[in-house]
Amino acid sequence: MKTGMTIVAWKDLSAVERADLLARPAMETTEELRATVASIIDAVRTGGDSAVLDYGRRFDGREPASLLADADDLTTAADELDPEVRQAIDTAIETVTRFHEAARPADYRIETAEGVVCEARWRALDPVGLYVPAGTAPLPSTAVMLGVPARLAGCRRIVLATPPGKDGRADAAVRYIAHRLGIDTVLVAGGAQAVAAMAYGTASVPKVVRVFGPGNRFVAEAKRQAAQDPAGAAMDLPAGPSEVMVIADATADPDFVAMDLLSQAEHGPDSQVFLVTDSDAFARAVAESLERLTAELPRAATARQALEHGAIVTVEAIGEAVAVANDYAPEHLIIATDDARELCDGITSAGSVFLGHYTPEALGDYVSGTNHVLPTGGWARSYAGLSLTDFMRRMTVQEATPEGLRQLGPDGARLAAHEGLDAHRLAIQLRLDRLDEVAG
Repeated sequence: MKTGMTIVAWKDLSAVERADLLARPAMETTEELRATVASIIDAVRTGGDSAVLDYGRRFDGREPASLLADADDLTTAADELDPEVRQAIDTAIETVTRFHEAARPADYRIETAEGVVCEARWRALDPVGLYVPAGTAPLPSTAVMLGVPARLAGCRRIVLATPPGKDGRADAAVRYIAHRLGIDTVLVAGGAQAVAAMAYGTASVPKVVRVFGPGNRFVAEAKRQAAQDPAGAAMDLPAGPSEVMVIADATADPDFVAMDLLSQAEHGPDSQVFLVTDSDAFARAVAESLERLTAELPRAATARQALEHGAIVTVEAIGEAVAVANDYAPEHLIIATDDARELCDGITSAGSVFLGHYTPEALGDYVSGTNHVLPTGGWARSYAGLSLTDFMRRMTVQEATPEGLRQLGPDGARLAAHEGLDAHRLAIQLRLDRLDEVAG
């Protein structure tokens, strides 16, 4: 069976054809989806825990043993895991901690004028909600990517939501990670109902101020609606189907590149993958590798559907590939060339970049240390991947002495008068007048 990955020459395409080639599959945000999610949110706000359980039975066909995982389920989760899996999780927690800790922001204090001091203070968001998907398979790596920066930021109250497995419990690896990170509120529910429970609160689930984590279209729509509601909760970043672009030259290994493309294609039929290369021979070699390697995958049918959305693009010079990547703004960008670091200097729009022949994107998904919660759909032009500061907010503080008010007050009053905001002007001027009276 053919993979459907076509080879196209960039120079032969018009501007319209290039745009069509790089266009993402349409996101299904229909009126029906919006209405369905809105009704779920409304039901959870009204019915609380019972509504969450009801939707779980209806959509997942199962009911959790307990809406919240009990303490024993968390503390004994390690016993249910293969020791090598536990070690791999521990490694991921260590590397993600090391990378994100280095990004801790510092408070600062500066005198902007004589007698006027301004400060910036960082404070953790509290409580926060973490959504860990478990659609075709649980994703404990996402629990690491969300839980580690939340803990490092100083979030004291964390709610982790994840759908139940066939046994009615959260995945053992996810429970182990929660226990390792000191997260004791694990909501065993998924979908829009779990997002609603966290965004608005129920008898069992604390209301959070922001919901983090990827999910299906119902989860994404629930996050969007809750974020637009002043009574709801903010969301992290726009996210959709997975995507990768690989820039490669003739020095790359065709099998390596093919498997990098397949590692995203196996996520789902709406995933999008591209290869951009300056070698026609390498393009053909990757196409041949894809034919052979796809057949070996358990999720081959899913991967083949995704490959149909992508293409192998040939350019006349590898520098053109940088322009193509910046225009596309991929979630993941792999640069598999001998001068990868040099080419990376020209990249301005990508969620996360992987350099060289021995840095597969999958390494970043699990253990390199960077975060795999990334902007998709072209949002990498204006959004960054999840980081420590996303779990924090910056608060400014200022203090003026009488001398400081005399120093800056007159200019502030003049600007207020220019804008026609008289109460603003008088808030400054009355104080200046009082100082003059005292001095006189």
